[in-house]
Amino acid sequence: MTHTLVGWHVEMEFQEEGDRTRAAAMVRLGDGTEFRAHGTANRHPSDPDQLRVGEEIAGARALMDLASQLLQKAHTEIDEVSGRTSHAIR
Repeated sequence: MTHTLVGWHVEMEFQEEGDRTRAAAMVRLGDGTEFRAHGTANRHPSDPDQLRVGEEIAGARALMDLASQLLQKAHTEIDEVSGRTSHAIR
């Protein structure tokens, strides 16, 4: 049997302005720490208007930024406890 130790709350919001879609992402960790990130997608004028695709691209870019911030936080915590410099997972 598995047990959930902690949950994270993630919010995503999107805004479309012409050919540009912007995504804002926020994650709230179990300790109350919040990280925020943004991503954008630009539709080429010759591409069909597909709001969902713009959201997916902009959202993915915002989530990649959040992932990078979370990795940095984890490595900082590893370094503080271990007294050495850890290396980012790629």
